[in-house]
Amino acid sequence: MHDFFRGGAAFARGQFVPVAEASVSPLDWAFTRSDVVYDVVHVFEDGFFRLADHLDRFTASMRARRLAPPETRDEMQAILHRCVALAQLHDAYVAMVALRGRPRIAGSRRIEDCDNHFMAYAVPWIDVIPKDVQARGAHLWVASKPRVADAAVDPTVKNYQWSDLTSGLFEAQDHGADSAIVCDEAGFVTEGPGFNVFVVKDGEVRTPDRGSLHGITRRTVLELCGAMNIAASVAPIQRHELELADEVFLATTAGGVMPASRVNRTIYANDRPGPMSLRIKDAYWQMHREGRHRTEVIRDLQV
Repeated sequence: MHDFFRGGAAFARGQFVPVAEASVSPLDWAFTRSDVVYDVVHVFEDGFFRLADHLDRFTASMRARRLAPPETRDEMQAILHRCVALAQLHDAYVAMVALRGRPRIAGSRRIEDCDNHFMAYAVPWIDVIPKDVQARGAHLWVASKPRVADAAVDPTVKNYQWSDLTSGLFEAQDHGADSAIVCDEAGFVTEGPGFNVFVVKDGEVRTPDRGSLHGITRRTVLELCGAMNIAASVAPIQRHELELADEVFLATTAGGVMPASRVNRTIYANDRPGPMSLRIKDAYWQMHREGRHRTEVIRDLQV
């Protein structure tokens, strides 16, 4: 079984298959229209971290986009456990996806003509900023193209509309940076490709109040700051405040708390991760080691 699911396991079209064999029809509106929502939870040393919170957010995203796959929440949760177990992973990146489906009537534009469906997969752990880059601090570039407006695409609904974020990655790559930060039309910081952004100034931590997913890791950072008596808030952050910051760090399920050492030409903390970023990063992983918010992977669960 281990060799069969080497590289990861997926649930697609009602069956468990190697992740490389999972597929989506080219007629599925998830593919043709990005009509899909998803969520990602990680597994650390055989335990999901904040699984219930991720399922809550996934449920809210499905409701917002009027998606209703036939599986219940409990069945979805069991499928996630089974994917991890089949792939025999101890540390994993685990995704849940709700897709619109293909219309039963060819050429139909009626949403109700589509049968929604559910996919999931578990693959080995992913760091959106590689660990060696985290160690020296990520180099980030502020994209010149703006984030799609919140009124057009709700950023709190986790979705695959990444055109603006991908354009930011193009620009970051062209400038030799590791990743991008995207601002809105008015010049306020939003987020990056797959992560929330935090700035540290005079001992206070802030994260943007707009254009951003309400990240589970973002929530965890804010909770940790409260427990550590660090002033923290969700607030507007103007683009120029990145240059004035003492530190910048990123937060995501796929990598945790990830310090930056540069944004454009601004260098922080002698071109290394800053002390506040490292303090919060250490507390985040200590929370994992203590088993807080942990759901043990059930490896003999039948679906």
